[in-house]
Amino acid sequence: MKRIYAFFLLLSLLTLASCSNKNAAGEPKKIAVIVSTLNNPWFVVLAETAAAKARSLGYEAKIFDSQNNTALEADHFENAISSGFNAILFNPTDADGSIANVSKAKAAGVPVFCMDREVNSTKAATSQILSDSYSGCIAIGKYFVKKLNKKGKYVEILGLVGDNNTWARSKGFHSVADHYPGLKMVAQQSADFDRNKAMEVLESILQANPDIDAVFCGNDAMAMGAYQALFAAGKANHVQVFGFDGADDALQSIKEGKIKATGMQYPKIMAETAALYAQEYFKGKRDFPQKIPVAVELVTAENIKNYISN
Repeated sequence: MKRIYAFFLLLSLLTLASCSNKNAAGEPKKIAVIVSTLNNPWFVVLAETAAAKARSLGYEAKIFDSQNNTALEADHFENAISSGFNAILFNPTDADGSIANVSKAKAAGVPVFCMDREVNSTKAATSQILSDSYSGCIAIGKYFVKKLNKKGKYVEILGLVGDNNTWARSKGFHSVADHYPGLKMVAQQSADFDRNKAMEVLESILQANPDIDAVFCGNDAMAMGAYQALFAAGKANHVQVFGFDGADDALQSIKEGKIKATGMQYPKIMAETAALYAQEYFKGKRDFPQKIPVAVELVTAENIKNYISN
C-alpha cells in the first residue's frame, strides 16, 4: 500500500512540475525579455542569453528592444501584459521613468525581474539582479591613478543620465580619483552609452582640450568610440582610454594595447538568474531578495589572458 501511495505521490509531483511550464490552456508559459537597446553588443548578449535560458526551461520567449526610449518601453509592457506574457525579464531605460511600467505589470500580476540596471523602487520589481558598478569602478579608479602616475588632465564620458549605473560608476571612479589633486577633469559629458555619440563628444572636447592624458568612459561602447576619435586625431598613442562592461571588442583592444582597462560584468549570469527566478515564481516562490549584486572584475593588459583566448 505504501508503495502505491509513493508512486501516486511521485506521479503528482512530476505532473505539477510539468504544469509549471504551461498555462491553463496547456500552452507553454510566455516570458518577455524587454531590454533598453539592442544597438550595443553587450545588451544583445544579455537579451539573447535570457531568452535562450527561458526557452531551455520550456517557456516561450520574445525579445523587445526599447531603443533607449521609455515611451517605447511602455508600449512593450502594454503589449506584453495584454498578450498574456507570464513574466518579464527587464533591462530598464530609466531608473525613475521605468517604475510606472514595472508597477503596471505588477498590478496585472506579471512578475518583473530586472537585469543589470535597476529601478528606483524597492516595491515594484519582484527582484533586481545588478552589477556592482560602484565597486567595479573603484578598482578602475585605482588602476587609472596608477597608470597616470597620479597626475594629468582627463575627460569623463557618462552614460545615460537617467540610469543609476551611470552615476554608480562615476561615483565609484571619483571616490578614488578625486583624492589626487594632480589629476584634473577638464570635461564631463554624456554620450548615452552609445559608441558613435562618444566619438562625436570626444571630437568636440578635443577641440578645446587637445592636451588631455586620459578618458574614463562609463561603458566599453563609449570607450571604443573615444578611441576612434583619438585615433582620427592622431592622439591614440598618447591618451589612455578606460571603459567598463567586459565587451569582446574592448577585451581584444586591451590585448592590442588600445584600451587600458575595463570592468568585467557578467551579463550571462544576470540573465540566466533572472530566467531561473521566473521559473521559481511560476512554481510558487514569492520571497525573492530585492537586490542581488553581481561582482565586477578589473581587466587589464596584465591579466587579459584570463579573459580572452586568442
